[in-house]
Amino acid sequence: MLGNFRYILFLLISGLLFSCGEAKLSDARRQYLSGNYFAAAETYRKIYAETPREQRAMRGVIAYEMAENYRKLNMSARAATSYVNAIRYNYPDTVMFLRYAQMLHKEGQYRQAEKAYLDFLSLDSTNILGVKGLSGVRQAIIWEQHPSRFVVKRADMLNSNRSEFSPMLTSDGEMLYLTSSRDEASGDAVSNITGVKNNDIFVSTKNVKGEWQKPKPVDSPINSEWDEGVTSFTSDGSLLFYTFSSESDRQPTSTAIYVSEKTGAAWGSGHPLRIVSGDSISVFAHPAVSPRGDYLYFVSDMPGGYGGKDIWKAELMGKHVAKVVNLGPEINTPGDEMFPYVLNDSTFYFSSDGHPGMGGLDIFEAIRHSGSEHWQIENMKSPINSHNDDFGITFANGKKEGFFSSNRGDVRGRDHLWSFLYPDVNIWIEGLVADREQQLLSKAVVRVVGSDGSEREFTTNQNGTYRFRAERGTSYTFMARADGFLNANKQIRTSTAEKDTTYFVDFELTPFNKPVILENIFYDFDKATLRPESKKGLDELIAILNEHPTIAIELSSHTDRKGSDEYNNQLSLRRAQSVVQYLVSQGIDKRRLTAAGYGKTHPKTVTQSIAKKYDFLHEGDILDEEFIEKLTPEQQQIADQINRRTEFKVTDQVVGLH
Repeated sequence: MLGNFRYILFLLISGLLFSCGEAKLSDARRQYLSGNYFAAAETYRKIYAETPREQRAMRGVIAYEMAENYRKLNMSARAATSYVNAIRYNYPDTVMFLRYAQMLHKEGQYRQAEKAYLDFLSLDSTNILGVKGLSGVRQAIIWEQHPSRFVVKRADMLNSNRSEFSPMLTSDGEMLYLTSSRDEASGDAVSNITGVKNNDIFVSTKNVKGEWQKPKPVDSPINSEWDEGVTSFTSDGSLLFYTFSSESDRQPTSTAIYVSEKTGAAWGSGHPLRIVSGDSISVFAHPAVSPRGDYLYFVSDMPGGYGGKDIWKAELMGKHVAKVVNLGPEINTPGDEMFPYVLNDSTFYFSSDGHPGMGGLDIFEAIRHSGSEHWQIENMKSPINSHNDDFGITFANGKKEGFFSSNRGDVRGRDHLWSFLYPDVNIWIEGLVADREQQLLSKAVVRVVGSDGSEREFTTNQNGTYRFRAERGTSYTFMARADGFLNANKQIRTSTAEKDTTYFVDFELTPFNKPVILENIFYDFDKATLRPESKKGLDELIAILNEHPTIAIELSSHTDRKGSDEYNNQLSLRRAQSVVQYLVSQGIDKRRLTAAGYGKTHPKTVTQSIAKKYDFLHEGDILDEEFIEKLTPEQQQIADQINRRTEFKVTDQVVGLH
């Protein structure tokens, strides 16, 4: 802050300059102090235009006061320009640097706002609004680039060419109340506060197709020539709480909470709700009744808060309140906290320009966990929030959908209603069941048990596939079975991330009494010793044997057509025995293993998977010498390679093994 001497000197200089326009300036100040911001804006604009540039101190004062007035009017672009002028004319208040940064923030000029916040914090490094503003503008850049899953749409049927805001759904979700200054609102006078007609309470209902219809004024004495809106109801629908605001040229605007009682199908006249006895100066607005009707949340700038407008809570007993308390510094800041909405006993929503946000008012979610008195505050981020004002949210009962209000996308800065929907996160698990030759198995059964207690069973279709919808953050155990095959088990855990995901869980079942080729089993030429890379290829077989600890298998080795029968039989047997020895070394009981060497006596029968790889082979072909000798030399090499193989076959269960 500037020193007292400099500030006193400034006042003396500016005081000498005020005389040329003192009457008009006093008019503007009177209009501003009475809350008639729209009228004051025009007066300030004329004074500034008529004040000579040489009167720098005077122009600085007018520019600053005009900027404050535009800020109250929610005209952030004009406010930013006026703050620039105040800075240029050396208006002696560091707060204008903060306000300038906030207006840039609200205009979505995040990089410029970041620099302006840093400039302000160089003058007042501990200012909480400056610190949170800088944090908000930096996070806003990230939130814009990485929006949440909410889907937001402008609710055109509910909007007009004027303003509408603070939607409120009834508990049954069949009626939507809103506040609007549209043409159908009572009276024709233009408010000196906003420059538009005063607001009335409107209601929209659904047609037989469940579509919202054009809102109509509530047929009740609660709508008047003055300003009414921001509604809330008791759960039984018997009481309506709303904000009422009158207007005067000579004294500050009076804003209070009124309550109306339903008589038959209509709302009766509203009456003031006494919240704090004897307080006729403070603002009382934005009522929000808790679902059980035991508390009334509201907004006020009465003494005892944390600066600006705060959210308070009072015990509600019918049409009377008691025991008023401030929600505390976790919720309230030196900025403004407004438009509360109570979802349940532990969750409510509100709008704030004091917590780190994207600019203007942002909507926040506040959650209080069971047994705790502390609130966890979370910005709802883009696309719910924008760099404009976002506020007045309401949820359909039991759903993550509803409406809120925002002045985004309107060049005049007028508020309109937007719908929002949080789409379900689609987690799918799908897979196929096939045999070791990649033949798809229809009518295989896949049983799934989830850590959430779910148990399901699926039968594969004619394509051998299955599919089901899963839950986030859940562990699933799978068991696949089919006649003539060993069972197979797998496990996965789905992610907790909120994004659509498909997991693939495929099964390759091992048959009984049918040979299965062991891939990537290699020996040195003319030797039975396993090469090192072959051992990795046996890991899958070891896994099968460990998964089924009582089965027995035959391991067989085969050669091509070259060489004598005796030589090939001996070589193939030694190779099969090498595999057995390796498996035993890895902990497999030797009683479960049998080695067989068939030499060239068991030529391979072409399977469907082999036939798909080689167009000169067909399923069912037997690769014996007679067949191979009819092939081209290149094809003969391929056929011989296919015949050189090591296989295993499940033969039996071994009694006594566990």
